[in-house]
Amino acid sequence: MKTTLVIGSAVMDIIITLPHLPKRGEDININAPLYCLGGCAYNVYETLRFFDSPALLCSPVGKGVYGNMVLDLLKKRNIKPLVELDKENGCCYCLIENNGERSFLSHHGAEYLFSRSWLNDFDFSKACSIYISGIDVEDQCGDEIIDFVYEHPELTLYFAPGPRIMHIDPERIKRILEHRDNNGLGPLLHLNQKEAAFISGKHNTEQAALFLSEKSCNSLVITLGEKGCYYFDKSISKGSFISGFPVDVIDTTGTGDAHCGAIIAGLKQGKTLAEACMIANKTGAAVAGIHGIVMEHGIG
Repeated sequence: MKTTLVIGSAVMDIIITLPHLPKRGEDININAPLYCLGGCAYNVYETLRFFDSPALLCSPVGKGVYGNMVLDLLKKRNIKPLVELDKENGCCYCLIENNGERSFLSHHGAEYLFSRSWLNDFDFSKACSIYISGIDVEDQCGDEIIDFVYEHPELTLYFAPGPRIMHIDPERIKRILEHRDNNGLGPLLHLNQKEAAFISGKHNTEQAALFLSEKSCNSLVITLGEKGCYYFDKSISKGSFISGFPVDVIDTTGTGDAHCGAIIAGLKQGKTLAEACMIANKTGAAVAGIHGIVMEHGIG
């Protein structure tokens, strides 16, 4: 099986559980914070590793307190950083309410940089696909990431726009949707209902999926939280809802990333998109029932 190039950040997540988001001037007592590796790219990468799907994490590691913590945790997982930079890492404060809903306070550092030159020595004949996320495309190296994608039309593209989709330069979104690989396919999109409605202008899930499939000339998956997901399979011009799995929600951080990683892993294993969605729904539910991403606790 060939490798997926997972481009993006590996971030130190500082998980803070609290009864509710503080009001202005309010004092709230919290438990000791948890420190976990996170970031969209890292979460997808770890999910691929869980499913024994070959992947390369194309994320730099910087200096400073958080850079040192990320480097230490990567080494403990036998993950070699693609590159180490003389620039401080940022971090993400994850505020988790009692119902598992998360709010992020992010500071971007070295982990959000990317250069095509870092992969000059990579043998691309060993790769089959690329994953990119909106939070990385939005950042300062977004054009560099997209240029890299265009340089490798032999690779299948997976794109997860993410919750900051409205902050991404529209020209960058346009370039991604217009990209075509050697099979004439654009990016396989993975996004939630709100993101699909924003980018398509359509609030009906099935209509949004059809519109985006026509724009990207590929299949796509729209996640629906505890209800599961909706997929549209371009190859058979068919869409369907796939039910979710019940779970006592603890922390929704990384659930979408794990869902996306499971989709990629399933398709690489030769499963249909419907079959991959069933596995992804189970994976997302398992992650919602824990703090941190899959490899912190495993998916049982």
